[in-house]
Amino acid sequence: MYKRLLIPLDGSDLAQTVLPEAGALALDLGVEEITLLHVCNSQECDVVALHRDYIERAAQIVRHSIHEGEGGRVAIKRTTVGAELAIGHPAEEILECADRARCDFIMMATHGRSGIRRWALGSVADKVLRASAVPVWLMRAGKNTGHSRKDKGRTILVPLDGSQLAESVLPHATALASGRRGNTEIVLLAVCEPLSTPALIRGAGRAEVDSQIASCVTFNQGYLSGLEMQLKQAGVPARLEILTGSAAEEIVAYSNRSPLHVIAMATHSSVGMGRLAYGSVTEKVLLGASCPVLLVKSAAALGLD
Repeated sequence: MYKRLLIPLDGSDLAQTVLPEAGALALDLGVEEITLLHVCNSQECDVVALHRDYIERAAQIVRHSIHEGEGGRVAIKRTTVGAELAIGHPAEEILECADRARCDFIMMATHGRSGIRRWALGSVADKVLRASAVPVWLMRAGKNTGHSRKDKGRTILVPLDGSQLAESVLPHATALASGRRGNTEIVLLAVCEPLSTPALIRGAGRAEVDSQIASCVTFNQGYLSGLEMQLKQAGVPARLEILTGSAAEEIVAYSNRSPLHVIAMATHSSVGMGRLAYGSVTEKVLLGASCPVLLVKSAAALGLD
């Protein structure tokens, strides 16, 4: 599923800290080609040589990470790592490169040159998320995900709300869990939200709130148990978690108190097309979680359904 990876870099030291993790992930998934892309604007054209040197050195870091991950063994098919320099608008160049190189997913750091704002959500990363036809793996620059620690198991958190949109991330989570390293567990998470404030204003009592939560828990027990069984039959370790509270807050809190490899979520480019649609719960998770987040665009968003 993942054969070609694109890693855009903005020239910051923070962004570059993701490179060893990217190499480890690529090796684990059997990625065949990695393209590193650095975009500079027209005002920086007079120092193109410096920018080219930067992206070439970044490629060497990834090559070294992959070599170390192989443990000295000769890979059956070694991952190739290329470096590209483009001049223009970052988001446009990233999307064009992903299309040209036929990339299967994009890995980006969310914090860049000016501390947290040059590629922060709402600018380049936001535009790439909304327009990309392939999954986008967002890493908090400077954070150690622990991906390269071979002695640790990994956990993929998959928040679900009962919709087909949210479930569209499951094949991607399964592919991640089935990587070469193994020892990965998928946690299927559902959050039961209490009645909204307007409902309480209309006179809903404590008993009604409790009944609503109990019904939600019962539904999700059956719903998630079915998906859990499917994953286990496919050879993927899985378990379920059901929490009560605000969806975004509970997902972030769970991810921050439990060591995770990644949170995998489906997105939709249109507002109101799912409780976990980008722009609501997903955006809050992106801003609050310290672990990487893999965002997969649904078939509906791609116009395939």
